[in-house]
Amino acid sequence: MTFDFTTVQPLVALIAGILILIMPRLLSFIVAIYLIVIGLVGLTA
Repeated sequence: MTFDFTTVQPLVALIAGILILIMPRLLSFIVAIYLIVIGLVGLTA
């Protein structure tokens, strides 16, 4: 079983959505981490 970003992305989005519902203050933190990860994956791909 291989893991690449396209298979992990829906799982990450689901976890982030649940965390935002539980603690709305995490929204900006989660979005910032998500954007950084997308940028790093885009640069290394």
